[in-house]
Amino acid sequence: MIGIATIIEKMVKEYFTTQGDNITDSSLYETVLHEVERPLLKQTLHAVKGNKAKAARVLGINRNTLHKKLNDYGL
Repeated sequence: MIGIATIIEKMVKEYFTTQGDNITDSSLYETVLHEVERPLLKQTLHAVKGNKAKAARVLGINRNTLHKKLNDYGL
């Protein structure tokens, strides 16, 4: 099984390879977090059959934080 860190490392490496000398995006950190967080929330909710309290526990975050993130991502 390939770990999440390996997948992300590969994606970031590919990003830098395709950008070459044209790296200008000053929000790469936020972009990567957004790209990872949305599917993490979506798949966790799916795994717990939509139970938000359980999803918050599985993720190790407060339910209010989960609700805010779900709203932010339109989930």
